[in-house]
Amino acid sequence: MKKQILVLAGVLALAVVMVPLFAQQQPPGQRGAAQGAVQAPPAPAGQGAPQAAGQAGAQAGGRGGGPGRGAVAVPTTNEESLPKVPVGFTPIFNGKDLTGWHISKTNHHGTTPDYHVLHGMIVGTQQPFGQGGILMTDKKYKNVEVYMEVKPDWGCDSGLFFWTDEDGGGYQVMLDYLPGGTMVAGVYGERLTGVNMNGPAWANLTPEQRQEIQTRRTENWQKAWKREAWNAVRARIEGNPPRITTWLNDEIMFQGTDTENHATNGATEGSIAIQIHGGERWRPAGFWRWRVIAVKELPDAPRK
Repeated sequence: MKKQILVLAGVLALAVVMVPLFAQQQPPGQRGAAQGAVQAPPAPAGQGAPQAAGQAGAQAGGRGGGPGRGAVAVPTTNEESLPKVPVGFTPIFNGKDLTGWHISKTNHHGTTPDYHVLHGMIVGTQQPFGQGGILMTDKKYKNVEVYMEVKPDWGCDSGLFFWTDEDGGGYQVMLDYLPGGTMVAGVYGERLTGVNMNGPAWANLTPEQRQEIQTRRTENWQKAWKREAWNAVRARIEGNPPRITTWLNDEIMFQGTDTENHATNGATEGSIAIQIHGGERWRPAGFWRWRVIAVKELPDAPRK
C-alpha cells in the first residue's frame, strides 16, 4: 500500500512540472483566444477603401485576442436589410417574373444575356461568357425617376439606360463595378455621339482639372458604396436637352445637362434598360442582382 501511494505521488509531481511546460509551448496567439473566433478577410482592393486599410485593422485587432480599431466587422447573422419602394414610386418589377420586360435582339453587346428571377430578384450574367445585352421595359418613359436596389459581384460592368431604343442606344448611368470603374457618378452616351453632361465649360478645363473632378467623383461613390450589401441607386432624366441627376444611398453623385438632345433621332422618350456588358468587362461566375426597380413619372419640363 505504501508503495502504491509513493507511485501516485510521483505521477502527481510529474504532472505539476509538465503542465506549465506544455502551456509555454503553445503559440502565443492561442493563449487566451476565445473558442470559435473568426478572422475576417480583408476587403478586396478597389472596392471603396484600400485593401491595406482592412489588413491594418485586422493586425490592430490581433493584440490580446480582442478586436482593435479599424478591425473588419464580421456579420453575426444571415439577415439583410429589407427591400423598400420609396413613397411616390411604382414597382415595374413584380418580384416573380419578367412581365413587362424583354431582351433586346439587336444589341451590340449581345442578344442572349441570362436574366432570370430567383428569390424575388432579377439575376443577370453573361451567357455565353463574353456575350451580354440589355433587358428593356416594354413601356416607354419620358421624364422619369428610377429607383433600384442592386448587389453586384466585383468585376462586373452594368448600366442603367434612359430613352433607350432596341439597339441599345440611350443615355446610360454608369454602373461599372470593376477596377477603374464609375458607379452612379457619371453618364455615358451609349451609341450616341456628342453627349456632354458636364456642360460647355468642360471643354475649357485642363486635363489636370478634369482628372481632379473625376477623382472627387470616384472618392464620393466609394465612400457611399456598401460592399457586399444592397445599395440604393436613384437616377432622374428630365427636360430637353436632358438633365440627369443621380444618387447613391441617398447621397447625390452627379448632376448635369447635355449641351443638346443627343438621343437617337432626337427622341424624348424610350425604354428603361439594365445592362450586362459584353466582352472582358465581366468576371467568370459573376452576377448582377436587382431586387427592386421602381419608377416615378415626372411632369414635362419646359424646353430650354
